[in-house]
Amino acid sequence: MIDKTALITGASSGIGLEAAVKIAGMGAEVVLVARDSAKGDRALAEVARRSGSRRVSWLRCDLSSLDEVRTLADAFRARHQRLDVLVNNAGTVSPRRQTTGDGFEQTFAVNHLAHFLLTNLLIDLLVKSAPSRVVNVTSAAHRSGALDFANLQYERGGYSLLRAYSRSKLANVLFTQELALRLAARRVTVNAVHPGAVSTNIWSHTWPMVRPLVATWKLFMLSAEQGADTIVYLAESAGAEGQSGGYYEKNRRVDPSRSAQDRALARRLWEESARLAGIPPV
Repeated sequence: MIDKTALITGASSGIGLEAAVKIAGMGAEVVLVARDSAKGDRALAEVARRSGSRRVSWLRCDLSSLDEVRTLADAFRARHQRLDVLVNNAGTVSPRRQTTGDGFEQTFAVNHLAHFLLTNLLIDLLVKSAPSRVVNVTSAAHRSGALDFANLQYERGGYSLLRAYSRSKLANVLFTQELALRLAARRVTVNAVHPGAVSTNIWSHTWPMVRPLVATWKLFMLSAEQGADTIVYLAESAGAEGQSGGYYEKNRRVDPSRSAQDRALARRLWEESARLAGIPPV
């Protein structure tokens, strides 16, 4: 990873922070993305201390705002001439349907649409830096996900935390498959990873009544450090070199759900995502 540059979203805590520590420790220049300034400063200090690297920086971005995603891409470009590894890791859940300032359902906007836009805005840097890699953090919850383009953001009802989360995670895998096809001849690999059941802060946003149960579940979950292992494997290992369009669990490529392998569904999601994000549907 020496002389390479990695950009990691959701890097102020959890598996994003742990992946940043590991990748920075391998010699890469690592750029963290965080929403909160205080958390960004703390994460920067922790990654630098634990990795022993001085080649660590951070950029602020609230991924619920597509304008801020565009600003993030511009800020990265202004400071960096290459991008070897993009880790789309940030995620959220909500017990109630909430909309972003752009009017999108929050879970779909943060977990999928923001990363769709960010990746597209940085594709030329990834190609310029090839061979390069994109790692999309998804979940086994995608297996229960479904896309309904007539009610994609639950604007017509039917919202639940698990439905919205699993839908966004299915979108991650479909985006991975379609992007891998589009970049197949350009030496940019794209893979999705389920990091396992990891004890992170994402579930602190769930229903207050089940938070004590979540606290108990966390006792049996993987640590954030363990959960970061497959992210790092896809970001740097020789074993993942040249592998693209895959869905990984425990450093192994496995079949995702049948819906996640639907080529027509992946193309339609791309076209709809491009329309919502305001980029040409190439």
